[in-house]
Amino acid sequence: QVQLVESGGGLVQAGGSLRLSCAASGGSFTTFPMGWFRQAPGTERDSVATLNWSGRNTYYEDSVKGRFTISRDNAKNTVTVYLQMNSLKPEDTAVYYCAAAAAHYGMAALSRPYEYTYWGQGTQVTVSS
Repeated sequence: QVQLVESGGGLVQAGGSLRLSCAASGGSFTTFPMGWFRQAPGTERDSVATLNWSGRNTYYEDSVKGRFTISRDNAKNTVTVYLQMNSLKPEDTAVYYCAAAAAHYGMAALSRPYEYTYWGQGTQVTVSS
């Protein structure tokens, strides 16, 4: 059974940091792209940061470049994807979702939500001003 379980969300003051984790199991995630997306109330789900299966290629949405870092640990049975978020701003407030694709895609770091098949339940990140 495929499971993506996020953790690490919470309430932080502007300028602070949080580290999100996503544990993916039940699929061949060591060879699939994965990423983080977010959705604020009344908005569509948007990409934040993604990476290809090896972690060598990454994509960052413009507003998070230089502040967020995505990485992955491809263990044998469980892949863990991290999102280190620094210099957080109130506009980063959203529910953050971990996602995994269902195919290899070579070196591509997929950036669009529709390219991902598996999704976690989400974790709330709230940044106070």
